[in-house]
Amino acid sequence: TSEQIEHLHRRFKQLSQDQLTIRKENFDSIPDLEFNPIRGKIVHAFFDKRPIEMNMDEEQLDRFRKEKLKFLFHMYDSDHDGKITLQEYRNVVEELLSGNPHLEKESARAIAHGAMEEAASICVGQMGPDQVYEGITFEDFLKMWQGIDIETKMHVRFLNMDTIAHCY
Repeated sequence: TSEQIEHLHRRFKQLSQDQLTIRKENFDSIPDLEFNPIRGKIVHAFFDKRPIEMNMDEEQLDRFRKEKLKFLFHMYDSDHDGKITLQEYRNVVEELLSGNPHLEKESARAIAHGAMEEAASICVGQMGPDQVYEGITFEDFLKMWQGIDIETKMHVRFLNMDTIAHCY
């Protein structure tokens, strides 16, 4: 609607500081993003050069969903070897929980270990005592996210309406 477009324009002007483009430095002025432990990854996502298609059909929506999941997968797969290992997952969990003074590293390790065990059970099934789950592949990752509505679970919201009011 025209009201939504005006709202988006005000948000853009605020973030860009009345410039024609938004630069990475503009994200430094967002208080809600400043203390986010994965801030760099979020900012990088805004400067992804992939084209966005409008009026997508089902096949294009499915492809777009997979691209979102691929982005999320790469946030965890820090060495880009196509597999999320226990250590990589543990690092992200520790980063995300680093702001909580009540959780110790051992708790983060337990959370990561439990999640990897769940991933193994979903993707491999019952494993023998001598089997080792080496990590989550992208195909495994897709299986794990099957049936989960990422459109409502994976979005970035960091500007509140109070700050928007100053952008006229």
